[in-house]
Formats: sequence, structure tokens, C-alpha cells
Amino acid sequence: VQLQASGGGLVQDGGSLRLSCAANGRTFKRYTMGWFRQTPGKEREFVAAINWSGSSTRYADSVKGRFTISRDKGWNTVFLQMNSLKPEDTAVYYCAAKDYYRDFGNYDYDYWGQGTQVTVSS
Repeated sequence: VQLQASGGGLVQDGGSLRLSCAANGRTFKRYTMGWFRQTPGKEREFVAAINWSGSSTRYADSVKGRFTISRDKGWNTVFLQMNSLKPEDTAVYYCAAKDYYRDFGNYDYDYWGQGTQVTVSS
């Protein structure tokens, strides 16, 4: 599975962005999808995940109430709507996928896209 993330950019403190993740040539129907982020010198951290049907989601405490993960009904694209952005949200954001039967709760993913840079200015 080749993943393509997009939608990053520069936004002011309190602004919004929507990230998208698409799979080249296939759907995400049988995959759990996740978003992670990483800043230089730090470990990659979990942001959000959604199960294959869209019925379950989970979020890092730092983004709860501000970020929303979703997937389109055609299982072609996964989104991360980011509202009330803060400078500490600045990072490279990565989308990831794993087979639907894998443990939804852990952070072990099999497929990774290239990152998209999100910069929040104060």
C-alpha cells in the first residue's frame, strides 16, 4: 500500500487545516488508518486513528476536542481535520495503515506515507 499525504501548510495560531491521505490505486476498506507526527529530535508520536468501518476512533490527549479523523464512504481517503491549531502542533504529519484485524489500540503500523509539513505560527 502506497500512501500519499497532503494538505499541510503554514497557518496562524488558532487556525485550521485539513490533511488528506489517499492510497495509490486501492481503497482503505480493509485497513485501520492512523495519523502520527514528528518534530526534529523527537520521537514520532501518535495523533489519531480510525478503524476500517469508521465506527471507532481514538486520539492523543493533546489533540482531543481539536482534531477529527474521518474517512470517506468510498474508503478512498482519510482526513484529519485540525482546528484551534497551536504552535506546538507544528510537525511533519504522517499517515499510516495496518490490516483491519490488527490490534486497533497499539501504534504498530505496516504502511507509511511520506510526511506533510504543518507549521503553526504564533
